[in-house]
Amino acid sequence: MQLRPLGGHIIVEPQERETKTASGIYLPDAGEKRQGQGVVIAIGPGKIEKGERQPVEVKVGDVVVFKQYAPDEVKLESKTFLIVSVDDVTAVIE
Repeated sequence: MQLRPLGGHIIVEPQERETKTASGIYLPDAGEKRQGQGVVIAIGPGKIEKGERQPVEVKVGDVVVFKQYAPDEVKLESKTFLIVSVDDVTAVIE
């Protein structure tokens, strides 16, 4: 099954959150917020503004940071994916 984003949206596979700090302390699950970063796995064609399609600034494989409460969550074949608007992406981790 394929998931194809439309317009100015991207599909992101969220990265696993670290459960242990560099100093060896385990982090509890209680109160854990959704991680605001992941790997781009699909890109829409871009939004149309004033009759022209706007290019998308990220590419497949980029690790991006996005607004924490922006994405829509979709589960396909026991995997979780996030649909994020390109406008909600704040940075690319290089």
